[in-house]
Amino acid sequence: MRVVSLLPAATEIVAALGALPRLVGVSHECDYPPEARALPRVTRTRLDASLPSAEIDRAMAAARRTGTPPVEVDVKLIAHLRPDVILGQSLCDVCAVGESGLAQLVAALMPTPWVVTLHAHTLDGVLGDIRKVGAALNLEDEADELVAGLRYRLRRIRRAHAPGPTPPSVLVLEWLDPPYVAGHWVPELVEIAGGRDAAGRPGERSTTRSWRELSALAPDLVVVALCGFDVARAQQELAAVTDRDARVLLGRRVGLLDGNAYTSRPGPRLVDAAEILARLIAG
Repeated sequence: MRVVSLLPAATEIVAALGALPRLVGVSHECDYPPEARALPRVTRTRLDASLPSAEIDRAMAAARRTGTPPVEVDVKLIAHLRPDVILGQSLCDVCAVGESGLAQLVAALMPTPWVVTLHAHTLDGVLGDIRKVGAALNLEDEADELVAGLRYRLRRIRRAHAPGPTPPSVLVLEWLDPPYVAGHWVPELVEIAGGRDAAGRPGERSTTRSWRELSALAPDLVVVALCGFDVARAQQELAAVTDRDARVLLGRRVGLLDGNAYTSRPGPRLVDAAEILARLIAG
């Protein structure tokens, strides 16, 4: 079976199922496990990731207005790779091929591959997507075992970090200019790690809020986990924030988390994210 993955989370799921040798192509952002970096890249992005976050946000807004997808697909390369299965997503059009792009890709391929579309907004949804990938790869038993192991680890984290009557309030930011509150599965991770999410709601999309609103929340901990960026980039972005209300907020206890590796990818490493959050909350 030949598999092409169009998003990092799917690549990590395939690897966790022990099926990395089946991958014949991956997206431009697939960097884990390290072996995936040697595979052919079937997508590329028009965005310059070195730009300040405000310029990236403006570029994305312009792309939405014009209907220009920020991620391009190398259809000829994918056709040459002859995949039996393509793993895609319909959650976000920013960093991966979106639903419409996926449909156009499949329409151009002969024979038509089996398409598995991931669309999780919650932890249960992520675990369900793991089972969905397992079924597509005829690895149902492996998927069941993987999901059981992840659920066990989440239970252990919850028991080890059970909060008192008043859990510490935690604000998780996935973007700083403009500020975005992390949503989807992140509030669940915060709760499992022993905290109370100050602004996000489980299963809801990430939302932008003003620095004044966020500062008024007075969280016990601010976690900066930038979507698509590592800790070093988060430090750069933090240093560039000058808004007065933002500086008040960021003058509180702040923790950094590699959002690119952990919180932004709906795959097995979300459990690692819960462990990291538990350490940050515990101080």
